[in-house]
Amino acid sequence: MTSPSHSSPMSGPLKKGTGSEPSPRLIGEFGSHEVPASPFQQAAHPARRLFLGQAGLSIGSLALASLWNSPVRASATSPLAPRPSHYPPKAKAVIHLFMAGAPSHLELFDYKPKLAEYEGKPIPPEVIGGQRYAFIRSDAAAMGPRFKFARHGQCGAEISEALPHLAKVVDDICIIKSVHTSQFNHAPAQIFFNTGFAQPGRPSIGSWVTYGLGAQTSDLPAFVVMSTGRGISGGAANWSSGFLPSVYTGVRLRNQGDPILNVSSPDGIDQAIQKDTLQLVGDLNTKHLRDVNDPEIETRIASYEMAFRLQSSAPELMDIASESKATLDLYGVDPKKPNFARACLLARRMVERGVRFINIYHEGWDAHSDVVGNHQMMSKETDQASAALVADLKARGLLDDTLVVWGGEFGRTPMIESNPALGRSLGRDHHPQAFTMWMAGGGVKAGLTYGQTDELGFNIVKDPVHVHDIQATILHLLGLDHQRLTYRYAGRDFRLTDVHGTRIEGILA
Repeated sequence: MTSPSHSSPMSGPLKKGTGSEPSPRLIGEFGSHEVPASPFQQAAHPARRLFLGQAGLSIGSLALASLWNSPVRASATSPLAPRPSHYPPKAKAVIHLFMAGAPSHLELFDYKPKLAEYEGKPIPPEVIGGQRYAFIRSDAAAMGPRFKFARHGQCGAEISEALPHLAKVVDDICIIKSVHTSQFNHAPAQIFFNTGFAQPGRPSIGSWVTYGLGAQTSDLPAFVVMSTGRGISGGAANWSSGFLPSVYTGVRLRNQGDPILNVSSPDGIDQAIQKDTLQLVGDLNTKHLRDVNDPEIETRIASYEMAFRLQSSAPELMDIASESKATLDLYGVDPKKPNFARACLLARRMVERGVRFINIYHEGWDAHSDVVGNHQMMSKETDQASAALVADLKARGLLDDTLVVWGGEFGRTPMIESNPALGRSLGRDHHPQAFTMWMAGGGVKAGLTYGQTDELGFNIVKDPVHVHDIQATILHLLGLDHQRLTYRYAGRDFRLTDVHGTRIEGILA
């Protein structure tokens, strides 16, 4: 059995097991290597204990598996060994500030004075186009902009008064006003944005990036996830490795205390005892690996070694008290309080230490009621730190090769949501047809406003950008061609953008 035709010079015969499927192969223009076949492919009658161990889902092993990349195992076939990109990258790292719940483009970025003229009246049916919504009728009355807008910077971009800090760095960002998505409910839309598919089970973009490029550090995970809001609708599916090996799953770091549970040694355990214990466990695992040839055992060995190193690297990373007062004030950070600002500062520290992909989720933008109060609160929690991250990266010479992405899963309707039975008034419903994001650094044009919606902010009229295009562009800026970064699973080659996506040429520097 051979792999399908690929242009990679390293493509070749797949390793056979006794099962009907070949062992997975990491395929891409940067090269390929085999993942060892599972024991179920190699043994006709696997042991019951092994079967139960493989059939169960261990959260700890999934998380620790992502901590691979022991320097001892940084060989050409190590899952997280650094690998060349398809072409020279503009960005070395990504910080994705995911505003879960969906901010309103109409309140923050996309000023529509014409909408005020329709206040209290239905939007013309020809604009609606038969679109149905989750909580409002399509003939719901329009609601005009709720914040004042002004032009800022040399680029003259219009920014809402709700984002006074972002207005100060507007010449360093690229605002994209014409994003649209295929999903209109939170969990599917969040999963779709992160994995290219609406249902759980596909690899997240951070997993694809670490699969394609490997890791830059051996002391911290390559793909890190933090959450600072009120829960995430899409859950862990947003940073799952899906059908990729579990080594590529995002590692969730807590925003306070031990970043990873049980990394600190319990009382009475010193380094000598730890080393002896790890040596014994390593020897036993190595013997078991030789007996059953299960790749997850090798991952487990490496995870123990990484966990040992994390005992010094993780506390050092989280020690933001070492930052200057000027830096803490820039972000608005209180070292004793976990919040979005602290996560943004930690993200900058991670980039300095070689972390490849960082997700920060801040849930709470779901303004079905009181869009003004909601966006005032959420902007207060996120605006200063988001702008500070851009300014800080730029001041340290890191912005040129760090891509910062800001945005939610969709937009909000120009029409009002009002439902006394649910206690809702002066809110906006989900709107997949148009929303706004911004990017900074990493090969994106600065001071640019890209795309345009109609005079009511309902439909896109210029330079539409689909979520798959965002995904393709992020990969492109990291030096990866979204059409060539593939993984063979269940008989076909999968990719992040499925059969869609085009990089957004107009925003590329």
